[in-house]
Amino acid sequence: MRFTEITATDFRKFAKTSPYASFMQTPEIAKLREKDGWTVYYFAVTEQDETRAAAMVVAKPTFLGKSTFICPGGPLMDYEDAALVSFFLKSLKDYAKTHNGYTLQISPYYELTARNRDGEPIEGGFHHQKAVRTLEHLGFTELSHASQPKYMFAMDLAGRTPDELLADFKRSTRNHIKKAEKSGVTVRELRRDELGILKQITESTSKRRGFTDRPLAYYETMYDLFADRGEVKFLVAEVQLGRSTWTGDGSEGGPIPLSAAMFMLVGSEVVYLFSGSDEQYMKDYNAQYLIQWDIIKYAAAHGFKRYNFYGIHDLPKNGELDGIYEFKKGFDSTEHGHVLEFIGTFETPVDSIFFALHQLLKKLKI
Repeated sequence: MRFTEITATDFRKFAKTSPYASFMQTPEIAKLREKDGWTVYYFAVTEQDETRAAAMVVAKPTFLGKSTFICPGGPLMDYEDAALVSFFLKSLKDYAKTHNGYTLQISPYYELTARNRDGEPIEGGFHHQKAVRTLEHLGFTELSHASQPKYMFAMDLAGRTPDELLADFKRSTRNHIKKAEKSGVTVRELRRDELGILKQITESTSKRRGFTDRPLAYYETMYDLFADRGEVKFLVAEVQLGRSTWTGDGSEGGPIPLSAAMFMLVGSEVVYLFSGSDEQYMKDYNAQYLIQWDIIKYAAAHGFKRYNFYGIHDLPKNGELDGIYEFKKGFDSTEHGHVLEFIGTFETPVDSIFFALHQLLKKLKI
């Protein structure tokens, strides 16, 4: 096997064929990282002229002039192949060490255990514990703060028509969608100059629910990087309330935005990434359900194999679900819906002295 630096073009070519690809491992995300001062590298492992693994890696000085090396959503490889994993990650560590690195973090888009929609292990399904053991043998430790959610909820779309998909929603979810449609709610795509609508809604939602919101510049940059490639969509669900929306000068106001969301469309899946809803209209219009139905229909019609609702907080405990999981689970009441459990985010020392010093200082700050 041979470890080499490659071009962004060659990396993109490999990622398009990889079953482990995600939007996090794209040259566009690399450009986003570069805007924040990170240096970008692309690597591959080849054997007999065949590329067997690849990675987009970013690095930045973060501690006493020493650099953190991060591989978000990667590397792209089969983690059950211990020989391949060992060779690639040892090579990455060696490269980082010779380029002033002190730590290497990876967050593979690689599932650990096959689970059903209730989060229970599927009998006879895959269990990739060998992958974790290989990483631990190489000196990697799983981090408690993951760079991507540990658990997600997804539904398989392949071979299913929109009518079949809708029939498999929970009855309550179908009723919410019908109510939104009867109430005059419509969904459309936002232009770049309208992304402030999304930002206004996500900002108020983040304050209400206690999560961190992205700045408007992030959404604008993602639009600039992915929109021309057809790999991002920003949708808004809105309603025209007639005279109640008239402005003070007597002219009729525009439609009221009820819910807005951002979706990534990369590889074979569509990912529901960010969203928000105006709390005062949620129960009356159920726009958050219609916006999901709109993108699911789009994904099915355009040949995507999976719709990924993205993160859920955790697996259900004692049969109890949090509200986010309950909402997402309502869009597939069959075996086509399932929890994705990923192996996690891992870190290993590159320069053991600097790494130990950094860990000590973190403890002292606590």
